[in-house]
Amino acid sequence: MTSPIRVAVTGAAGSISYSLLFRIASGEMLGPDTPVILHLLEIPPAMSALEGVAMEIQDCAFPLLQDMVLTDEAKTGFDGAHIAILVGGKPRGPGMLRADLVEANGPIFTGQGRAINDFADDDIRVCVVGNPCNTNALIAMHNAPDVPNERFTAMTRLDENRAKSQLADKSGRPISAITNLGIWGNHSKTMYPDFFNTRIDGKPVTDVIDDTAWLKEEFISTVQGRGAAIIQARGSSSAASAANAAIDHVRDWFTPTPEGDWHAMAVPSTGAYGIEEGLIFSYPVRCDGEGNYEIVEGIELNDFAKAKIAETKEELLGEREIVKNLLG
Repeated sequence: MTSPIRVAVTGAAGSISYSLLFRIASGEMLGPDTPVILHLLEIPPAMSALEGVAMEIQDCAFPLLQDMVLTDEAKTGFDGAHIAILVGGKPRGPGMLRADLVEANGPIFTGQGRAINDFADDDIRVCVVGNPCNTNALIAMHNAPDVPNERFTAMTRLDENRAKSQLADKSGRPISAITNLGIWGNHSKTMYPDFFNTRIDGKPVTDVIDDTAWLKEEFISTVQGRGAAIIQARGSSSAASAANAAIDHVRDWFTPTPEGDWHAMAVPSTGAYGIEEGLIFSYPVRCDGEGNYEIVEGIELNDFAKAKIAETKEELLGEREIVKNLLG
């Protein structure tokens, strides 16, 4: 057993967290030998519901769970946190444009970034789930000047998982056969699932799936629009799959990436592939098992891919312009 890891989760009484917290406490995210202390942060009106969630977690009697901290104060929620999973935010309501959501959530992540800066552990790692997650991560990062920029990431693993599922279904191969699936850009309808560089059983996707029209059109549009399709089908947004992707994101951040493979994470751009430095942009990345990652360099991009990446970059630049007054 190692020293306990303090994991802060915002929006802790919400539906994504309800699918997330039990799996963190069970050891699924950080491993069977790592005890955890959960810091559960909510807004005041949701504290009663959070107490109910905490009761259920207690009733599971997880051996790895050493303690829980329930709070509606950011200082307490992030105090000493080693990992922060920022789930909470204002949901997109009827008639809201994406720009409205960007503007509405900005102040929330301003405050959370400042609290992370002032109270979290010096070795903090942050995964932003709450949408629009790329720009929310950008805001939090800019409001935590003492935390290295590379510690802030946004979750595009859900897009990776969705894309792998579609390719596995189309090819008749298991999920485990799908590797090297990168997601480029924004977690939005403009993100680009890069099928040209993906492999199925080590072979290029285009060698296994002889349907380029499907790959360029239906595959991409299905992955880009999967969230909306789920809302239409079940009447509410994806929660369990988002929680699962958050587990994958953090677990693989602290696990060496298998040789030759990569995963999707939205991270501060270093200028790679012509993306403006500092923009939170999803790239294929490799992790070293110590909480560090590197953007995979040298990936060949054809004209189709470059056009898709340019489109999603422009959307992110537009979102950055909306919140520029929050970036310090």
